[in-house]
Amino acid sequence: MSRAFVKEGDGALDPLPDLPLSTHPNYVTLRGLADLQARLQQMQTTLAALKSRAERLDKLPEAAAERDIRYLEARLRSAIPVDPAQHDLLQVAFGLCVQVCDPLGREQVYEITGEDEADPTLGRISAHSPLARALIGAEVGDSVTWKKPNGPIELKISAITCPKD
Repeated sequence: MSRAFVKEGDGALDPLPDLPLSTHPNYVTLRGLADLQARLQQMQTTLAALKSRAERLDKLPEAAAERDIRYLEARLRSAIPVDPAQHDLLQVAFGLCVQVCDPLGREQVYEITGEDEADPTLGRISAHSPLARALIGAEVGDSVTWKKPNGPIELKISAITCPKD
């Protein structure tokens, strides 16, 4: 192989491609905003620790940390904080919790959050998810249709509350 086609560098990595950013408005709860700030601080601490290693032959962890920092900074710059306590509890809205009942009588509580804080295992769903879109604007006593991949399901709104942070 000809040496003309071999890239010789200084051992540094080119920056990793940025993580994709959502095209939706970046609404965040106050808890979500604090979490983004904490994640950024933690990632900056991690990057500083990586840069202080005696052996720095593998620079990929540093490049990944720098990429994650760019992502978190962009999400913080675009954040639109929403205080759920400012909502009345008459309609389902961003940041609020909604209790629903399915046709089998099972009850579930969902909190409508920003994309970065959504966690289905905690009942936190993104405001842009199909379920949240079905719920937003509904009132207690209303029925909504959640269009799931395996077929639609009717949910009845039984309560709207502020989250207990």
